[in-house]
Amino acid sequence: MRHPLFAICAATLLSTAYAAEPFALKSPDFAPKGKLSDKHVYTGFGCTGGNTSPALAWSNPPAGTKSFALMVHDPDAPTGGSGWWHWVVLDIPATARQLPAGAGKADASALPAGASQWKTDFGGPGWGGPCPPVGNRPHNYHFTLHALKVDKLELPADGSTALVGYMVNANSLGKATLTGTYGR
Repeated sequence: MRHPLFAICAATLLSTAYAAEPFALKSPDFAPKGKLSDKHVYTGFGCTGGNTSPALAWSNPPAGTKSFALMVHDPDAPTGGSGWWHWVVLDIPATARQLPAGAGKADASALPAGASQWKTDFGGPGWGGPCPPVGNRPHNYHFTLHALKVDKLELPADGSTALVGYMVNANSLGKATLTGTYGR
C-alpha cells in the first residue's frame, strides 16, 4: 500500500514543481529577438529617434526578492569588448511588476518610488536608446532584470557601471532577460 501512495505523492510534487512559471520579462513594445522601433532609438550620434524607453513587465520573481535591478546592455557595440550600457535602474521595489513606456526619463520621475538610475555609457542617468554604427549588423540589446536579496544596493556615488554590475550579480537571486535588436 505504501508504494501507490508514494507514487501519488511524488507525482503531485513533481507536477507542482513543473507548474511553477519561471521568472520572466516581457514587453508590449517588442517581441523577444524583435526589432526595437524608432521611438526607442537614441537622438544623437547621427541617430534620430524618440529616445523613449520601452514598457517592460515581469512575473514570477524568486521567493525572497527584496528589490529589482534592470541593466540594458549592447554587447555588440564596437568598444573593444566592453559593450555599451544603455540603461541601469536600481532599487526597484519588490512590489513592482512593470515599468511603463518612457520610465527612463533622466530625472527618474516616471520610475516607481525608491528606484534610481545609474549613469550609462552616454554619460548620465536615464534611457539612452539604440544607435549602432551605420552598416553594422543589427545589435542585440539585452534587457536583464535581476531579483535581488537586498532592499537597496550600497554603492559609492562615483562608482563605475562595472561595479554596479558586480554588486547586482553578487546579490542576485535570479534573472530574466529579454533581447531586442536594432540596426541601421
